[in-house]
Amino acid sequence: QVQLVESGGGSLQAGGSLRLSCAASGSIFSDNIMGWYRQAPGKQREMVARIGSFRSASYADAVKGRSTISRDYAKNTIYLQMTSLKPEDTAVYYCAVLGSWGTSWGQGTQVTVSS
Repeated sequence: QVQLVESGGGSLQAGGSLRLSCAASGSIFSDNIMGWYRQAPGKQREMVARIGSFRSASYADAVKGRSTISRDYAKNTIYLQMTSLKPEDTAVYYCAVLGSWGTSWGQGTQVTVSS
């Protein structure tokens, strides 16, 4: 059983930065993709950034160039650093792990960006 615990987020100003952390416990391997997703009110959950083995990463167009996802494979922890925050970045951010069982989700952490 995989468990994910997110930390970080909160209320931030536009133009600022955030750092989210997600620690995973359970049977996580380096080739399991881990990532960040977000869901704004009234919208569908969307991928923000994902990272797989050998630090291969992909980003949503909306955050590309101002976000960095990183991973500590030894600690099964991922991080999301995002700069130049915009009000449209306001959402609940979820950590996820993709495995043979499907997808495991964290409980989510609220990020609110005010102008």
